Amino acid sequence: MEETVKHHLKRQLRRLTSERPYQVAAASAAALVLASGTGALLAGTDEAPAAAQAPVAVSELRDGSVASRGDARIATAPSAGAPAASSAAPSASATSAAPNPDLTRKPEPPKSKSLDYDYQAQTTFYNCGPAAVRHALSAAGIARSQDALGAQLGTDEMGTDSAEDTTRVLNATVKGDPYRTRMIPGGAATPAQMDQLQADVVAAITDGRGVVVNVAGSATDTDGGWHSFPGGHYIAVVGYQDEGRLVKIADSANPATASYWMSTIALANWAATRGYSA
Repeated sequence: MEETVKHHLKRQLRRLTSERPYQVAAASAAALVLASGTGALLAGTDEAPAAAQAPVAVSELRDGSVASRGDARIATAPSAGAPAASSAAPSASATSAAPNPDLTRKPEPPKSKSLDYDYQAQTTFYNCGPAAVRHALSAAGIARSQDALGAQLGTDEMGTDSAEDTTRVLNATVKGDPYRTRMIPGGAATPAQMDQLQADVVAAITDGRGVVVNVAGSATDTDGGWHSFPGGHYIAVVGYQDEGRLVKIADSANPATASYWMSTIALANWAATRGYSA
């Protein structure tokens, strides 16, 4: 049977040699398809083909000639220089803009600020601690009596023990526990301690909170006033000027000098051996 098919194909090819070239090519392609199919049928009784051969597409060029299989492959393949299509998604860096630093930067504190507060002279000679805490709380809009604060502070005729106590009571009253104790243990404040006090006062007053300072000894205000408390005293800071280089003092000791201004350097030295709550 195989010899009969081959003989028939040869006769068809001889007959078509006088025809147009594209017909010869078409016939050749048809012969290849038939041959492949016949071979597959014949081989079906013995073994399956290793791989099925796809039919070869034949294309006709513009001038009427038939393209070879190689030409057809070249015509349909993408150009070597052509960019490949990309399905990759754009990167996050390309789609997301960098944050604007002007929107995330913390605003600068004002150069000067003073808080409204409710002044009250201390009710006893040892009640300066409760009075100073009361002044600081009133600047934050919180009303407390000296007696109630004295009980919380543990104040007695010996006074209030330290800035640790004023910090504790302030944090028990003000939401968020914002106060911290700063001690100045030496006989005089260092430049770093002076800078720290200035920064703490600005931060607290900007936040709407008064600062309580435990002082000892003597200090002079900006008007030349002399303030002396050898045994210790508590005052409140309720304002600042010149970016914190000057501070406003609320002093419960004497209603005649209820408030005055002092340099932050003088206040830091006045608080030496003691500390403050800010």
